[in-house]
This record gives sequence, C-alpha cells and structure tokens, in this order.
Amino acid sequence: MKAITFPLYICIAFLLTSCIEKPKEVLMHKNQGFALGTTYNIQYEIQKEGEDYQDAIENIFHVVNKSMSAYIPTSDISRINRNEKDVVIDEYFREVYNFSREVYEKTDGFFDPTVGALVNAWGFGPEKPINNLAKQQVDSIMAFTGFDKVRISEEGKVYKEHPSLTFDFNSLGKGYAIDLIGKMFDEKGIKNYIIEVGGEILTKGKNTKKVKKWTVAIDSPVQESSERQYIEYITLENKAMATSGNYRKYRVDPETGDHYVHILNAKTGYPMKNNVLSVSVIADNCMKADAYATAFMVMPYDKTKKLLSELNDVDAYIVSRDEYGNIQKYTTNGFQNLIITDF
Repeated sequence: MKAITFPLYICIAFLLTSCIEKPKEVLMHKNQGFALGTTYNIQYEIQKEGEDYQDAIENIFHVVNKSMSAYIPTSDISRINRNEKDVVIDEYFREVYNFSREVYEKTDGFFDPTVGALVNAWGFGPEKPINNLAKQQVDSIMAFTGFDKVRISEEGKVYKEHPSLTFDFNSLGKGYAIDLIGKMFDEKGIKNYIIEVGGEILTKGKNTKKVKKWTVAIDSPVQESSERQYIEYITLENKAMATSGNYRKYRVDPETGDHYVHILNAKTGYPMKNNVLSVSVIADNCMKADAYATAFMVMPYDKTKKLLSELNDVDAYIVSRDEYGNIQKYTTNGFQNLIITDF
C-alpha cells in the first residue's frame, strides 16, 4: 500500500500546484505631449499590450479648446467675448460656467472668470496689454466686470450687461479637461491611473506597478537653485490636486520695469499682493481643486480658513511669508494626513 500512496500524493501535489495561476503582469501605458499651453503626462493600467487612448485624450483637449480657449479665435468663448449673436454654448461651457458661479458665490466674488479684460490689460491674455496701466483704466474695466453681470438662457445663449465683459476660464479649464479624461477612463473600465496636465493631477486607484498609492510632489514656491525643488510629497488615491502660485508666471512692464504676477484680485482689478506664495488644494475632482487653489491665492487669509472649515470635500496646504520673511505653512487635517514624512 505504501508503494501506491506515495506517488499518488506526489501526483495530487503536482496537480494542485499546476492549477495555481501565476500573478498577472501589470501593464502600464504612458501618454505624453503638449496641450492647453502646457505639458501633460498620463499613466494608466491597460488590460493588453498595445492598448492606447492617445486619440481619445487628444480629442478631449480639442473639444475643451474649441469650447473655452481664449487663444483660439473660433472658439465659443472667443466668439462670446466678441459678442457674436449666433453662439449657442455647448455642454462643456455650461458645466464650467455653472461651477464657476458656485465658486464665485462661495468665495464672495474673489473667484470670478469674467476678469478676461483685466487679464488682457495686465498682459496675461491673448490680447495686447496696456503698458503703464493707470488706475482710471483699471476702474473703467472693473465697471463692466463681474459674474453678476452675465447670465445664460435655457437655450444656451449668453447675455452680458456690457459688451466689453470678457470671459476667461484659464483658472479651471485644465482641471476640467483632466476630469473629462478621467471620466473617459472610468467609462473604459480603467481602474488605476494618474493624469497630470501642467502640474494639476487626478488619480484613481493605485500605482499597481509599484503596488502602492500614487505619490506626487508639491513644488517649493521658493526655488533657490536651478534644479527643481519640492516642499512636500503626498499620497493620492481617488483624489485630485491643483497648485496655484506666483513664483513662475509674471510680466515685466517694458515702460516702468514693474513686475506683475499673473493672478488677479477680482475685487480690486490688480495683480494680487499678499504674503501667500502658493496654495495646493485636494478635492474629489480637479476642476474644483483648480478653482479653489486660485481663489485661496487672493482671498484674505482669515476668509480662506473660514471657507475651508465649511467645505467638507476640500483640503489645502498654504505656504506664505510672515512679516519677518520667514516661511509659514498652514495645512488642513485632511491634507496633513496625506503628507509623506519619511520619503
């Protein structure tokens, strides 16, 4: 009997071992390029070799540009800004418009995408800037600027109280495009991805190649060398992050030599002047993170902290200088929990 059972055990063990499936190889695909005036890097898990959504990604960038790029003369937003009568907005413009109004109201008007004429005047838009801009000129533009001076009908027509009112969706357009790409991935059944466009990020699932949550870095607003420096590393899972700051984009007036930062205070009409250097916002979608990061850059510090306490799905990391020039950081609890302390 022993001579029979011994090879039988070996046979059973062999069969059981051969039935165990080998771990499935994780396939990740990357798409990189230039869109919306910046670079993009997108990484996502695919089910089979050769799977590539480059064309779908490019199409999303195209429809967003066609709807709301002020740098394209034939876009809907450009035609609306020129007061063409036959423009009917598409679903993309309406969605961004409606969300902009929500943020406009919650921030008491500090976030306002009708500042396009000011953006152009200060030299940060597609139109020719006004050098040595005088207070009287700023005041005249402010007179027709404001989200309370525009509405959209059910049919999709835009009605402005003043023809010179100008839209500018740059403060949340990238975030919205990122959300559309994420939505496309979700519909395709892609469960793990990271989408980065111009430093703004949306994540889903995990980095399955490294078997951990997605790790992202926050640029330091004080760059003390030619090499890119980071102030924090955080983990993201099913969240978006956007960072706004004045440490890169600015304009020098050729007549006066004055430096102007690109973020404007919609309440005053002037480039922002406060001690905030950068704001990083985490939210459940990138358009929301994008909009609030911009708003918190110009809002008074106490108003920002109060609003953050009221927004259950928004967390922030704010870097500023105190009166002595020292770097200070304010972090909500939700954001603090995502910071990697031993990177």
